[in-house]
Amino acid sequence: MRKTQIALAAILALSLASFRIGAQENPKSDAKKAPTVLRVQATISESEGEKKVLNLPYIFFVKTLEVVSGPLPPPWTKVRVGTRIPVATGSEKGILQFQYIDVGTNIDARAYQADDARFDLNLNLERSWVEGGVTAPGQKADSANAESSNGIFREPIIRQFKTELTLPMRDGQTVQTTQATDPLNGRVMTITVTVNVVK
Repeated sequence: MRKTQIALAAILALSLASFRIGAQENPKSDAKKAPTVLRVQATISESEGEKKVLNLPYIFFVKTLEVVSGPLPPPWTKVRVGTRIPVATGSEKGILQFQYIDVGTNIDARAYQADDARFDLNLNLERSWVEGGVTAPGQKADSANAESSNGIFREPIIRQFKTELTLPMRDGQTVQTTQATDPLNGRVMTITVTVNVVK
């Protein structure tokens, strides 16, 4: 009886030792994967009927995180392209006061890795541009410019387009997303997005 107990104890000890060795050799199944980096191309195009009149591509890189990676969202990738336009805000003692407004393209993007083959891309895109102007009264000044000498100047008209998207994307996929028609000139603006995984 005692020999049997000793044999069972020895077998149990060997089983526990082999289990511990196996557990140390096997990698953890819940180990975090390295973040995937995406190469994103967002293209703003504008057309009149069949004729394309504008094509603006923007290429940038986005670092992804898993959806269940924790309370912190993935970092934003930001693109800013444009210029600053002076806009009159009033006058003081006969002198015009101006404020400078950023005009151009702003893109904010971030992405979650939903599964092994799909990414959820958050894309906020804003485009503004100057199109024409309106005549506004200004201060009179001695100048060769007839408009400014008559106390008149051109106030810029700033047009704007905004969209916020969440796109389920796969590696190598191209999606034509938002389409919007300008109510003043009838031009159609289209946003096209392409995603590629950086190897």
